[in-house]
Amino acid sequence: MAQPELTGGESLSEQDDQSPEQPVTVPADGGATSAQVRLERLYLKDSSFESPNSPGVFREQWQPEIELEINNRSHKVAEDRYEVILTATVKARQAGERTAFIAEIQQAAVFHMTGLDDQVTHRVLGTVCPNTLFPYVREALDSMIVRGGFPPLQLAPVNFDAAYEEALKQRDEPQIKH
Repeated sequence: MAQPELTGGESLSEQDDQSPEQPVTVPADGGATSAQVRLERLYLKDSSFESPNSPGVFREQWQPEIELEINNRSHKVAEDRYEVILTATVKARQAGERTAFIAEIQQAAVFHMTGLDDQVTHRVLGTVCPNTLFPYVREALDSMIVRGGFPPLQLAPVNFDAAYEEALKQRDEPQIKH
């Protein structure tokens, strides 16, 4: 089976029948070598839901304060293979401090990457991989929250590219001690 290839100005959306199992090959160095990123395994690493003030919280008008925290971490698990874990925690509070629910998902995947230098690998792990996992996180959180008896929660898209750039800036800025 021929591998899909991206060249010049093509994007993933222009490819026919892309699925997570099909690698995307990007010619590099004038075609002498190629870089490849492939999703090998997608899985739910951990999930948790708490509604400590139910059923009383259901009698209140639903006007929650929503707090969202998203973290991404990765580590090498084998030659050219990395586990990436995207963790999202949603806390909903009613009337200030009364917790309606706490939901957390750890969506993970193993990505096979070849032909990338360390800098590009780091960027892919911090941007492309979490972008791949986020729709699964969003769906799992929404489903869990609805099953907990609360209204649906649709998370807005996250710009992992901007978050990655911001993290690089913060890392590179000198730390000022007071």
